[in-house]
This record gives sequence, C-alpha cells and structure tokens, in this order.
Amino acid sequence: MAERTGTAAAAGASAPRILTEADYPHRVRQIRHLVIPLPDGTRLAARAWMPERAGPDFRVPAILEFVPYRKRDDTAVGDQTKHPYFAGHGYACFRVDLRGSGDSEGLLTDEYTPQEQADAVEVIAWLASQEWSSGSVGMMGISWGGFNALQVAARRPPALRAIISACSTDDRYADDIHYMGGCLLNDNPKWSQVMFTRLGRAPDVQNVAAAPRMWRERLEALQPWLIEWLSHQRRDGYWKQGSGCEDYAAIACPVFLIGGWADGYTNAIPRLLQGLRVPRLAWIGPWGHNWPHMGRPGPAAGFLQEALRWWDRWLKDDRNGIDEGPMLRAYIQEPYPPKAIPGWIGGRWVEERSWPAAGATPLRLHLNAGTLDPETRPAGGRKVLSPLVPGNYGRWCIYGLGPDFPTDQRLVDGGALVWDTAPFAAPMDLLGTPWVTLELSSDRPQAQVVVRLSLVAPDGAATRISYGLLNLSHRDSHETAAPLEPGRRYRVRVKLNDLGQRVAPGYRLRLAVATSYWPIAWPSPEAAVLDIATGVSVLDLPVRQPLDGDGAWRPQAEVVQPVPLEPTRDKPQTEERRVETDLATGVTTSHVREDSGTVLHDETGWTTHMRTEQEYAIHPDDPLSARASFRGWQSCARGDWKIETSTRTTLTADRTHFRLESSLSAREAGELVFERSWDLRIPRDHL
Repeated sequence: MAERTGTAAAAGASAPRILTEADYPHRVRQIRHLVIPLPDGTRLAARAWMPERAGPDFRVPAILEFVPYRKRDDTAVGDQTKHPYFAGHGYACFRVDLRGSGDSEGLLTDEYTPQEQADAVEVIAWLASQEWSSGSVGMMGISWGGFNALQVAARRPPALRAIISACSTDDRYADDIHYMGGCLLNDNPKWSQVMFTRLGRAPDVQNVAAAPRMWRERLEALQPWLIEWLSHQRRDGYWKQGSGCEDYAAIACPVFLIGGWADGYTNAIPRLLQGLRVPRLAWIGPWGHNWPHMGRPGPAAGFLQEALRWWDRWLKDDRNGIDEGPMLRAYIQEPYPPKAIPGWIGGRWVEERSWPAAGATPLRLHLNAGTLDPETRPAGGRKVLSPLVPGNYGRWCIYGLGPDFPTDQRLVDGGALVWDTAPFAAPMDLLGTPWVTLELSSDRPQAQVVVRLSLVAPDGAATRISYGLLNLSHRDSHETAAPLEPGRRYRVRVKLNDLGQRVAPGYRLRLAVATSYWPIAWPSPEAAVLDIATGVSVLDLPVRQPLDGDGAWRPQAEVVQPVPLEPTRDKPQTEERRVETDLATGVTTSHVREDSGTVLHDETGWTTHMRTEQEYAIHPDDPLSARASFRGWQSCARGDWKIETSTRTTLTADRTHFRLESSLSAREAGELVFERSWDLRIPRDHL
C-alpha cells in the first residue's frame, strides 16, 4: 500500500518544529535524478540526499527506501519529511523507484516479487561500493517499503546492517490488504485498481529520453493484479513467498518496527517481537497508516530523533544505548468518542522489556444469555442473520486524513447479537490480542462470522476498539478449506486485532457477533443463520497490569520535521464519502471519491493529476447482488507532452464464480493510443 501524504498539523495532530539547514551538523546536497545500473542491464532511477562533504575523505553510511510510488511525484512530499534530516546528520539517503515504476526501466508485474527483492540486494551492494560509502547500509520504508525491508533483510545482503519497517506485515495472507480471516477484503480489488491506474503512467521525458516507448511497453504488459490475487484464495505458496513468519531466523539484522492501532498492519508487530531473535524495538501509537512524526490521529511523536539513534547505533557503531531500553513502547488509548475523524486520542505511553509482556493476566468473560460475565451460566443458544447493509465500520486501513474511523456502533448493533459487561468500577488496561471462542452451528455450508469489540460510554455511545473476521470454511486452517455440515456444532476461534486501550470506570465492554461486514468484506454466497451457544462461548482479553514509570516516556514532547515540500495545486486534495439507499429497490450504495487535483511539482516542472472512484452496492437480503466498481483516471504532463490513462474494474459473483470485468485506455495529446479489456470468471474456493 502507498504512503499517504499531508501536513502533520492535519486532523488535530501536533504541529512539528520545522528544521532548517542551520539545524543540521552537515550541509545537504540533493541529487534529484541519478541512475543505478543492475547486472542485467536494467537502470533504476533514484533521488539522493547526502552531506556535501561525502566522498573518499568523509565516508558515510547509506539508507535505502525502495518503492514503486515515483520519486518524481507521488512520494516527493513524504520523502522530504525524513531523508534531508538523516542526510544532515551524516547519511546518504536514496529513494529508488522499483523496476517498472517511475523513471526506472523494466516492468513491474506484481507486488513483493523475488525479482524486486533481488534488485534491492543489488542496489544495496551498489551503495556499499561507492567512493563516499562507509560500506554500511540501512533500509527503511512504510507500507510497501516496510514490507520489502523485512523481505530483503531475510536475504541477508552483507552490507545491510539494520532496517526500520513501518506499517508492514510478516504474513502476506493473514494481515495484508487482500484477505482477513480467510474472507475477501474489498480493499483487495480496490488496491488492484489503484495500482492498475498508477502503473499506467510514463517516466518523465526530462529524465528518460525513451519515456514514450517505455510508456507503451508498460501499457502492453499491464493487467489487473486482482487476477492473480483472486486466484489464490487460500494461504498457499504464493502468499508464503515474502512472508517473514515462514522463517523468522532468516532475518539476522536489527529491526525497528513502527505501527499504529488504527493501521491495518499492526498485528504483525507482536508476532515479530516474539519470533525474531535479533535486536528489535517497536513503537505502536494511536496513528493510522503514517509515520509517527506525521502521526494522525495525534499525538504525533518525535520519530526522526529516535530513528537517528537507531541508525547511529547499527550503521556507525555508536553505543548509545538504544538497544538496551524497552523492546516495546505502546500507547494505551483513553476512551474516545466514536467520530469518523477523531483528530486526537488521549492516552499514555507504556514500556515493555520483552514480549509477550511478563505481567499480562488474561481475563476470560463468558457469553451468557445476553451479558459478558466472569462466571458461566447455564448454556443456551442465540441465532443471528445480519442484513447486508453498509455499516458504520470505517476503513480496513485508516490513514487519518479523512472520515476513516468507525462511528457509533449502536447504529449497526441491531443487526448483530450483543453481549455487554456490567460497568467497570476500576480502570483496566488492555494490551495485546483478544480472542473469541465460539461454539456455533450454521444452516448453510458456507458462512462467515464477524466479531466486534466496543467500548460503551456511560451515555451509551459505542466506540469499536477491535474486530475480527473468520470464513468458517477456514475454521481449521487458512491453507485448507472445508464446507460446514449444516446443523453440526463447531468450536471456532476468532482472532481480533491487537489493541492498546484503557477501559475507564463507568464504561462497559460490548461484544457483537454478526454474519456479514459489507463493504469491508465480500459476503458468503448464501445468507446463513448462525446459532451461537451461550455459556460455553468465551472472550479472552489481554489485561496489562500497571507498572511504575508508565506514562513517563513522552515522545510527543518535540516533534521535528525538515522544511516541507509544498507543490502547487489548482485545488485542495479532496476525499468524499457517502451512502445512498434506493428505497424503491432496497439497494444501498457506498460511494468514495478521491481527487488529488492538478499538482505542479515546482522543483521539476512536472504536472500530475489522479482521481479514483469506488462504489459498493448490495441488496440487504441478497449476497449475490454484491457489486464493487472502481474507476481511475490519471494524467502526466510536461510542456506539450500530455498523457492520460483511464481504468475501470467491476467485481461481481454468482454462487460458484467471481466475475472480473476490467478495461484500460490511454490517450496522448487527446488521441486514443491504446485500449484493452478483460472479462474473466474465477472460481470461488469456499469463499
């Protein structure tokens, strides 16, 4: 997934102190475009920041960020928020476009490929061999760049001494944008459409003389990645490739992990802390999918200073003690109102020397007749069939820039079974993974179960603090699938997302169990009634005991950032979200529209514009009416040369197959120069 950019002061986040050249020990030289040759003859494009003094007489370590989001435009603003800082403190920072993206040669055919990882190994060797290089290299990135930092570390290139991986995962199937609990996420086709649109752009002719030819080659090779992603509906070898959890021992260099409770990838951090055997450090804040010093929702944190200590320790052998402190620093959130844009979430930071935390004391609550209780009561049964309507669920992955958060869960609790605790008399902190064990039966061979955990305020407002999905055909494993036997009782475990949350006095916890989560997840082919056994079904909560010193660490005390890069826009970047119901047909449609506006990148004179639209339509009684439609449009221009690409993708399904319809068209100077379409049927594999 892409790094989203914006100002740190947006949405209530704390404003950073802006650093100028005078604040750095070294004057910084920037190289906006340079070429890195690979052994096979492919030339990768890079942007670099380094000390002016860097050379044979002043050798410095290198830091690599390796992503497909175009150094020339997409990530130019975000790159400026970190790389000049490290360069000013004695590092050579390189932002390299992947093969087949931006100004780099070659073709990009999928995410996280072995070719991509091999290219990164070669780039690291090239960086270590330069006359200005000390021979030590670090790798960092958020989202895609965080993924491949872990993947490349597992290949153990000799010069790679440490990594920083933000908002990433060690399990491409269980905790990525494609599937959750074996259920198909609608972010899967959405992300395919975003990359389908992005990769249809050309290099900048100012840097690449062959840009028109390379553009046509990219168009000829381009197809929706959803074709591949939807062809692997179980956790098979396709997803295991690039998943660090397959062999934690392969990673031999120190790892600094970054995440946020609102992000879609935070579950990987506790697993990595437990599975790795190298020096490791992790921060988990209240943020969405962004770096801590740009953290939204706030408070942001002084990440750059701590990252510099990390690099100094492992790339310069400065024994500064960063590896002797706590392994995990996590933000325990105070209760906050269920707003789509919370802006700021109160709380305090806590520290753990190891993971799992030594002082954890699990709390088991029983799903009784209608309450969550420490003691079990006589067993019974409750049935549920949830309507297929868009709920107040927010986004699967929250960025914090728009109305991303789930709102008051009371509005959707009516379509679920609900269990409440009594109001808590004393505060309780939760840190880790909640698990729900359900004894249930289904009246259909295919079904999914959705579990939401909410914090209910004294006034009744319900804020979702965690949730989990499970495709019940994956009840034993995501590598195997088997239909349910209608009427037979099964015992299943549902993992909820990790959390760090305080339950304040007077608040209640609410567990809601439903059979659908549209439009977050694609529905099962039939509407199934689940019968949940009460008394024997349980919720296990990760309770953390308070420690002396909790709240003493305050990384938000000083948030710094280099002078921001602010391109010229013809209008502000916009994001619109609305839900409409046709009362005549009953069909409800969720609309999402994002528009970058026309952006002039003043440093380069390169102009870009990108617009995407999403629609998720469904009838509340018919899972086979589900329809996800996506449209994308983008343009790039320099002088008289202007190109545009348009893409469309629609996903529907019957009982046995998904139908994928997609199209791509390209124009140069207004004239149609390329057109292609796809119409495919892909079997549903117990999905």
